[in-house]
Amino acid sequence: MPSPSIQARLILGSSSVYRKELLSRLHLPFEVMVPNIDETALPHESPDTTALRLAQQKAAAIATQAPNSLIIGSDQVATLDDEQIGKPGTHENALKQLQKMRGRKVVFHTALCLFDGRAGISSPRIQLENIQTFVTFRDLPDADLDAYLRIEQPYDCAGSAKNEGLGITIIEKIESNDPTALTGLPLIALTTMLRRANIGFFGN
Repeated sequence: MPSPSIQARLILGSSSVYRKELLSRLHLPFEVMVPNIDETALPHESPDTTALRLAQQKAAAIATQAPNSLIIGSDQVATLDDEQIGKPGTHENALKQLQKMRGRKVVFHTALCLFDGRAGISSPRIQLENIQTFVTFRDLPDADLDAYLRIEQPYDCAGSAKNEGLGITIIEKIESNDPTALTGLPLIALTTMLRRANIGFFGN
C-alpha cells in the first residue's frame, strides 16, 4: 500500500456538476471521467441495493480506462413508501413528484464506492457504503410548487428539489449523519474511505 505522502491518481466517475463541486472542497487534485453504464433498477431490487450496485459499477467502468487509480463512484436513489423516485426530466413529472411528496418523508439512499485499483484491476480494494437521508417536505399548495419548479428547474434531480438552492424553501426537515449526502456525495464517508486508502489532506 502506498504511503500517505504519495498522492494517487484520484478520479471522480460522474457527470454530476454537484458531485464535482463537493469533491473540490477537499482540496485534492482529481480528474473527472463519465462512466457509461445502464442505470436502470433491476426487477424487485431494493433501493439501497440499486444505489450500491450502480455506485460500484460506475467506479469499475472507469477502472478499465484508468488502471492503478483511486476511483469514486456514487449513486442516489430516492424512495417514498419504498417506491423508487427517479429524475423527473420534465416540469409535469416534477410537479407530480412534489405533489406526491408534500407533507411526507422521503428517504434518499446515497451510495458511495471507492475503488482502489493500485493493486491491479483484477484484485482491487473496494469500499462501499450507503448513507440514508430523511427529508420531510413542506405541505405547500400547487401554486408554490409550480412556481419553485419554474424558477429552479430541478429536472435532473431525483425528488425534484435542489436542497443546495431554492429547493431548501420547500423542505421542512433534513435528517442525516452526512450533510452532503443529499447533494450527491457524502464527504464524511468519503474522507473516511480516503484515509483508509492512506490519502492525506493536510500535506501529510
